[in-house]
Amino acid sequence: MPRIKSSTDLRNNYNDISAFCRANREPVFITKNGQGDLVVMSIETFELLSGKLELYRLLDEGRGAVQEGRTRPFLDAIQDIKREIVDGEI
Repeated sequence: MPRIKSSTDLRNNYNDISAFCRANREPVFITKNGQGDLVVMSIETFELLSGKLELYRLLDEGRGAVQEGRTRPFLDAIQDIKREIVDGEI
């Protein structure tokens, strides 16, 4: 169940809300005048969420490439990756 706090709670209890976000890796939803306004989360949680979104974007890009027929043999791809590592490109 999401944790919901008012903007006044955020102002008056910042340390408690910050500790909750870090300890539970969950966001806290902040309301202003009874309406949703912000989401507060730890930097760690934000980075995890951002990483997941980037992974989903890359997977979708790969799925699109397969549908369009833009594929190549796995061993060729691995050889190119190894070559880039040896040449210092990665």
